[in-house]
Formats: sequence, structure tokens, C-alpha cells
Amino acid sequence: MDLENFKNQAKADFVTHKRTKDRLRKLKPKALDEMFSDAHEEKFSKIDCLTCANCCKTTSPIFIQTDIDRLAKVFRMKSSAFIDEYLYRDEDGDFVLQSSPCPFLNEDNTCFVYEERPKACREYPHTNRKNMHGILNLTLTNTQVCPAVHEIFQDFGKDFRK
Repeated sequence: MDLENFKNQAKADFVTHKRTKDRLRKLKPKALDEMFSDAHEEKFSKIDCLTCANCCKTTSPIFIQTDIDRLAKVFRMKSSAFIDEYLYRDEDGDFVLQSSPCPFLNEDNTCFVYEERPKACREYPHTNRKNMHGILNLTLTNTQVCPAVHEIFQDFGKDFRK
């Protein structure tokens, strides 16, 4: 995966993807959820996240308290020590990583804490869940992080041109 090329292409396609998002917003919620679910299954049957890991290299998940407590236990730390070591509160008041790439990302793009990873990591890129209407803005943002989401929007954009 050529992440630099992806980054440039995603930036170039952002305005088009924004128009696609606006068209998607007009669909009925159930139809939108089904579209995304089908697209998610199709893309992730072909794409191996371990060849990319751009999400882990460039962004931070939100850590909820149960994530913090679970990971602190893995490292045999108090939750407060885990926060001090790895996290800070962002402008929205959410706990996020102090730095990127993720400190738990191994050189081979696997995750050191995979079995105990945060809920946000488990659900990323959020393209196979219910109520896609509620997260269309987040999904648009993810077109610049995740090549699979970028491809989903590319395909949806073609569907609207038919």
C-alpha cells in the first residue's frame, strides 16, 4: 500500500466524496445501512488491513473508561498511570493517544494489544453498523484515513452517476 499516494488521492477526491455524502444523506436509513453493510463486506473481503494500518499510524481512537481499565490491567498499571503514560484529553474532552503512530502498533502492522484493543478500534472504520446517517460526517473524514472507505465512496459516487 502506497500511503503517500493514497493520501494525495484522498485529498483530491474529498470534494467529490462530500457531494456523495450529501446524496447518501437523502437515502432512507435502512437502505443506507444496507448499502454500507454490503459495501463493507465486499471491500474487506479483498483488503487486508495489515498491509496498510494507516488508521493506527495517523489517528487515535477515543478511549472510554472501560478501554482504559482493560488496557491498564494488561500492562499491570493503575488506570491513572495508563492515562498519564499514553493518553490526554482532546478539545472535546475525550481521552486519545498522546502520539501517533499508536504505541501498540508493531512493525508488521499487527497490534500488540489486539485482543484488548479499544472499542473504537474494534468498530473501525464504522462502515458496517446501524444508523449510518448519524455518522456520515465521520465516515467522510475516514475516506482520508482508510483506503477501504475511500473505495466505498468512489463506488457510491459511480452509482450516483448512473
